[in-house]
Amino acid sequence: MVIAVSLSSINSFAQIKDAETATVTIYGNCEMCKATIEEAGNVKREANVQWDQKTKVATLTYNSGKTDPDEILKRIALAGYDSENFLAPDDVYAKLPECCQYNRALKPTGQAEAAHAHHQAASPANTAVENASQLQPVFDYYFSIKDALVKTDAPTASAKAAELVAAIGAVEMDKLTTAEHTAWMNVLKGLTANAERVSTSKDIAKQREAFAALSTQLYELAKVSKQDIAVYHQHCPMYSNGKGANWLSKENAVKNPYYGAQMLTCGETVEIIK
Repeated sequence: MVIAVSLSSINSFAQIKDAETATVTIYGNCEMCKATIEEAGNVKREANVQWDQKTKVATLTYNSGKTDPDEILKRIALAGYDSENFLAPDDVYAKLPECCQYNRALKPTGQAEAAHAHHQAASPANTAVENASQLQPVFDYYFSIKDALVKTDAPTASAKAAELVAAIGAVEMDKLTTAEHTAWMNVLKGLTANAERVSTSKDIAKQREAFAALSTQLYELAKVSKQDIAVYHQHCPMYSNGKGANWLSKENAVKNPYYGAQMLTCGETVEIIK
């Protein structure tokens, strides 16, 4: 049996082109955990996960042209298992079989022991407030950047983007709903990179270019997050030599962040997110 498993693993690795490997700690308890972790991480000809129950260390073998460790670990987190990079959503962890509910050592101090009980005791209203508080600063700083770009104020856009980077880093992913968690992990890398691009530049044109990409990522997040107010998804058809670009706004009146006073009202609301 051991030989058969080894041969199967070797065959799986052999099917992965441009293979690279990485090791990472993933928390779990038992053989059922091992099966779930590996099933969540494995993708035929793209990624293979081998998790050691004793050491909690997983070896990730992956096609570097198609995926990376973060993408693999996102899938594993969404299956309920914490790693060094991503925490599982509380509601998914709470649904794991009792034998699989490992000690959540990576959760912030004071939360690990109470996580399951808190999940069961929290009312829907309290949960909504908690989730909103996690993401609201991200949206608030995004809107501040948008307002600065409307005014063609590069220094303020840079400063607000730096605050956005800090707000992104402060989000506790395990407190998000499953849908928010999935969207957050999908956009996190690009969201951080584009916020940093705005913050480190004083060139308004480069800031606007990064803001266009940032807006696409915030839109994906806005579609699944809870907002206290309506969010207006707006479009400028002229930006980038007619390719166009979108942005989010707290008001229906168009104030174009890509052209400012030059073409302040160029654009339209294409969707209202409530």
